[in-house]
Amino acid sequence: MITIKDVAKLAGVSTATVSRVLRENYSVKKETTIKVLEAVKALNYEPNILGRYLRTNETKTVFVVIPDISDFFSNVLRGIEVVAKENGYQVLLGNTQFIQEREYEYLKLLQQNKTDGMILLTSQTNKDQINELADQYPVVLACDYWEGSKVPMVSIDNISSARKATEYLIRQGHKRIAHITGRLNIINSRDRLTGYKQAVEEYQLYDPLLIQIGEGDFSYESGFQLAQKLLALELPPDAIFAANDEMAIGAVKAIKKNSLKVPDDIAVIGFNDIHIASVFEPALTTISQPMYKIGETSMKMLLKLMNQEPLLKRQLLLEDKLVVRETTK
Repeated sequence: MITIKDVAKLAGVSTATVSRVLRENYSVKKETTIKVLEAVKALNYEPNILGRYLRTNETKTVFVVIPDISDFFSNVLRGIEVVAKENGYQVLLGNTQFIQEREYEYLKLLQQNKTDGMILLTSQTNKDQINELADQYPVVLACDYWEGSKVPMVSIDNISSARKATEYLIRQGHKRIAHITGRLNIINSRDRLTGYKQAVEEYQLYDPLLIQIGEGDFSYESGFQLAQKLLALELPPDAIFAANDEMAIGAVKAIKKNSLKVPDDIAVIGFNDIHIASVFEPALTTISQPMYKIGETSMKMLLKLMNQEPLLKRQLLLEDKLVVRETTK
């Protein structure tokens, strides 16, 4: 195994100098830094992370907890990784697969000091527990918004966004607007349902039969199956608003299977604006979230927490927009 002593010997410097170079200590002369980095490259030396942790009590890692490996969360993760790497941090990933117990297990990593900070991309954990954890450790919640919470968070206003999508369908003349929810143990699913209800109730278009509650799991398959149920109603919908793009695409497939046309017979709106939304046929009308910016902003907030710097804002709501494509008129 190549050690720091080997690097120091090849570069003709002390081990302390090698250590300062690797920590990007700018007091080291440029010529010396170049010699050390050339020796590191020649020997393919990798610093001992455990040793660094024992000396500094820092792991230089952050842990990101995601509910699934989907296009949406991968785009948020890209923003996190870019900022993390720019600041010398590695990103570890934990996929809960929407299993609450797994989220609890990942949260223990903070308490065991196995990571310097954590970003939760949505959370199923009890609000009070997250608040308590955030009082003691650097934690940021991204993609969800808990009103009144002390946890730093970055999100869009899911209630307002869902209301915007539903009101757009109403303005297009639709009277029977259905909603396919996501998992209701996820905050943003509940918020999108709330926004939808606010719109249809305001315009006196509310019909509980048009709401497929709690059965959608954000997958294409669940969107297809729940749209089939809606189409089997005696009075089927003339528009469908799904809580994410995958379920919306599943709904479009179900409509086509029933020999109906989108949007002529039934309009469809999704949520998130993942890549496939724009290339799918017909291209999907959807609420576009600033996925990369959510990741980038959440990592910047986490860095401030880990460096014990004050946050000017602990809750940030970023701007979304309705992107009108071919699944609505």
